[in-house]
Amino acid sequence: MATPAQAAEPTTYQRALAAGYKAGVLCSAIFKAGRTQAQVEALELTGIYPEYDKIVPTLPATVDAKVRAVSVSFDAKLPPRRAEWHAGTGCTTMAIASVPAPFYAVPTSPPTGPARAWPTGDLGIASKLGAAAAPVAGAFGDTYGKGTRTVGVVVVRNGKIVAERYAEGFGPEVSNRTWSAAKSISGTLIGIAVKQGLLDPAKPARVPEWGPALSDPRFGITLDNLLRMASGLHSDTAGNRTDEIYTGTTTVTQDATHWPLEAMPGTRFRYANNDILLAVRSLRAALNDDARYHAFPRAELFDKISMTHTVAETDWAGNFILSSQVWSTARDLARLGLLWLNDGVWNGERILPEGWVKYMTTPSGPQPEKGEGYGATLWLFGPKQGLPEGSYAAQGNRGQYIMVIPSKRLVIVRRGEDPAGAPFDIAKFSADVAAALK
Repeated sequence: MATPAQAAEPTTYQRALAAGYKAGVLCSAIFKAGRTQAQVEALELTGIYPEYDKIVPTLPATVDAKVRAVSVSFDAKLPPRRAEWHAGTGCTTMAIASVPAPFYAVPTSPPTGPARAWPTGDLGIASKLGAAAAPVAGAFGDTYGKGTRTVGVVVVRNGKIVAERYAEGFGPEVSNRTWSAAKSISGTLIGIAVKQGLLDPAKPARVPEWGPALSDPRFGITLDNLLRMASGLHSDTAGNRTDEIYTGTTTVTQDATHWPLEAMPGTRFRYANNDILLAVRSLRAALNDDARYHAFPRAELFDKISMTHTVAETDWAGNFILSSQVWSTARDLARLGLLWLNDGVWNGERILPEGWVKYMTTPSGPQPEKGEGYGATLWLFGPKQGLPEGSYAAQGNRGQYIMVIPSKRLVIVRRGEDPAGAPFDIAKFSADVAAALK
């Protein structure tokens, strides 16, 4: 009979998931963000999901700087889990038992031409904190949450950066993972596709794996349902943890597409990574051109609004994991907030359809039972949270926030590596910043 200690030993599969998590985070943080392995293991890989927190430190990692890959051993009978860096799409965590193989890459080129002023470039940014010094300093302590770990703050008022600060080891060009703030990037990209006539939120989502249409009730799920977390699809955990996709054991098209209905579309709010993954799957189907699809985030959004330090990552089948796996800097996310604040217009060019930001920030149908409201990939704040009416935010795990307060012409970005169980109070922080800048 197994002892309690033996029964508690992680299975090979659990170790494989933890190894995939470690390989992916190390790869992106080292080869995208420029962090060292020691820095990542001391911060980004601590305070993580409890299922992985005790396993990850026990798994040996090998960093191959020459080929830009990370391997993490987890079982003597299987190859290590491996994450590989590719230009344009960042790091991809390969499947369990996979071996190195050729992989596509999105062509990229470094920015050319003279340096430009903010927001299209980084010239003319003052480093002082000014009137927001007190709340920003508090964000780097315990003022807005005991045990929280802020790594970057950028405050933009009337289009100008008025406060900026970083933790040691971070800076304007050091990215970290957006986690679920990427969902709001997805909502933005879907808006661009709508402007181009590729998608219509009122029509059924385009998911080729569903079918046949006459017998599959999921064909009644609209793109709007997906963007509003109202698909009605089943998921195996609250919040729809998609660890198998995130750690590279399965792909978006294998995993996110197979769940059945358990509620009629449009009748229930349930926060779900799969809903956003399916919305982006619809984009891939609408484009029907893999080269264009893989270039879409950068060509249609990142490059156009100078998010030059941002990369959207894919699974090993080339599907963007745009519910979570984007790596970006605080300044780049501030640029995205400015795009929203200006109704989708950037330097006179309309990037989003007129009214799309209103669509993203207007509740429709079922809402969360408590806390903030939800639009179409953006969280809705207001007087109940101590903020002006019409405030909204992108939010992600470990404390990623892009808060927009239109009435104050404010964009507040807070980047964190908060441990599990240590939430950052973004509403109070944003209210204090707004009050300080009166």
